[in-house]
Parts: sequence; C-alpha cells; structure tokens
Amino acid sequence: MAEQDFSGRAAIITGGTRGIGLGIAAELVSRGASVCITARKPDELDAAVAELDPDGSGRAIAARGSADDAEHQQAAIDATLRSFGRVDYLVNNAAVNPVFGPMMDYELAAVRKIFEVNVVAALAWTQLAWRSWLKDHGGAVLNVASVGGIRTGPFLGAYNASKAALIHMTQQLAQELSPGVRVNGIAPAVVKTKFARALYEKDEAAAAARYPLQRLGEPTDTAKLAAFLLSDDASWITGQTVAIDGGILSAGGV
Repeated sequence: MAEQDFSGRAAIITGGTRGIGLGIAAELVSRGASVCITARKPDELDAAVAELDPDGSGRAIAARGSADDAEHQQAAIDATLRSFGRVDYLVNNAAVNPVFGPMMDYELAAVRKIFEVNVVAALAWTQLAWRSWLKDHGGAVLNVASVGGIRTGPFLGAYNASKAALIHMTQQLAQELSPGVRVNGIAPAVVKTKFARALYEKDEAAAAARYPLQRLGEPTDTAKLAAFLLSDDASWITGQTVAIDGGILSAGGV
C-alpha cells in the first residue's frame, strides 16, 4: 500500500458539505477513498458531491439529515455499506454553536443541543460504525474538536465545554476500541470557514496577527492532518488530539 493511500477504503464524514468536513472529504478522495458526506441541506449536499466526484464515478455519496437524528445516522451507515461495502473510517465533524456570549446568559435548551450534536451524536455515530464494520474489520475514527476544548476562551463557553468532552471521549474510546480501531482527534484554532466567520470576518488581519505563524488556518491544513491520523502511517497513534493552531496555544492565547 502506498504512503497514505486510501484506495479501496470508505469513510463517513459528518458535516461534510463545507469547511473542515469538505476539506477532509476532498483530501481522502484525492488519495483514493470513497466517501459518504452528511449534512442537513440538500442543495449543499448536491454541490459538495459534484465537487468531490465531478466525473460521476460514484465515489462520493450523500446522506441528508441532522447529525443527532438516530434514523439519519443509521440510514447513512446503511447507504455507505450498500454503496461501498465497508466503513473503514468515521470522521465526527458535525457541530453546532447556536449561542455566543457569557454562559450566564445561555438558554439551557441551546446548551443541551450543543452537547447533543457535538458529543452524544459523535458517540452514536461511533457506536453504529463499530457495530456495522469496525468491530470485525478494524479502522479508525477521527473526532474534530477545537483548541477551545484545551483552553478556555470568551463567548464560546458551552461549545468549548462540549469540545473538551469530545477530547476526553476520544481518549476513552481509544482505550475501549483498541487494538483494532484507533481513535484520534484534531483541535483546530480559527480556520477560515463559514462556521467560524464571526471570529475573523470583521478584521482578518487583526485576528491573524495573534498567531505566531501570522495567518489563520485553511481547510486544507486540517485535512492533511486528518488524513495522516486516519492513515496507516499513524498506526501507532491512538487516544491523541492534535492541536493545529498556528502556534497560538504555545503563545498563551486561544
């Protein structure tokens, strides 16, 4: 098998129509994988599949639904197995953050939704992938966390707490699913995506100036790290969440 070659392998990427999720899907497809991407909006799914599979070869499919919907989760697993015959990799990327500000002002229903999508759903997807393929055949799981799950910061308290829980769950699942399945995570700082635009769109230069590397992240940055952690080249790595942050953690910021 060539270095980081994913030929003959299949992946599910939740929240895969844009930003970090689409970047990971594109990277895996470019290295030979087949992918199933999930999201809620059919037009975005159609556009992403067309981008990932412009020749219509069938190497990219879509499953529409909310990441925390149990019927959607099972349907996506079933579609992947039906189309590709396997589920080697799961990327838990889908996340929500409907609130921004001090935690004392949060509606608790919003906090529950954050944890339901960002943590509980990630476990549910992992359980289904485990039962349907990974338990018997092996593979890898990648959880997309955040530097906010490593260090506190303003205005994103519930989101950051959910990512801290995801990081801990990554460690727990790595122990429980070894040796056949590796479970790792990535913890990005601000990546230039629609999801994160409130953190940089007013003054990108000022936002980037806080980083030792003097720029914000791009989806291709996170995609290459994700592909490495899923690949056989990372076969002795599990239970780790790797910060990809332009140096901001080492500089004392978030």
